[in-house]
Amino acid sequence: MKRKSLEGNVCSIARSLDIIGDWWSLLIIRDALGGLRRFGEFQRSLGMAKNILSTRLKAMVEQGIMTVEAASDGSAYQEYVLTEKGRALMPVLVALGQWGADHMFKPGEYGSVILDVKKRRPLRKLELRAEDGRVLTAEDIIVTQRVIPG
Repeated sequence: MKRKSLEGNVCSIARSLDIIGDWWSLLIIRDALGGLRRFGEFQRSLGMAKNILSTRLKAMVEQGIMTVEAASDGSAYQEYVLTEKGRALMPVLVALGQWGADHMFKPGEYGSVILDVKKRRPLRKLELRAEDGRVLTAEDIIVTQRVIPG
């Protein structure tokens, strides 16, 4: 079944999901944030079909989430490198990982934990905060439409 494009949707969440809303794309970005750069590295890490990986990487390059660069070791390989736009997805993945750790594992079950490299300690839970610093809950926010500042 062909997916409907959400490109022109007024909802920023819908537009974002149009680009990164499948699990493969988010897992590729996760691996890129972890230092993977080459097609073969992504393929081995994720175990995904090469045609699907190729399609996802091409789309992320077209959307400015990744760039293709010559291999850093001078070999004939190409490397996929996250752009600033791609690196800006890190809080999204951290939030998703924290949600998953809280809700997708049984107590005592083995799973991944996101750590601060310097201190080797888990990250503090992400919080939604108002402009004045107040911590917000789902009941404290609304979604509305307005002109996005540019």
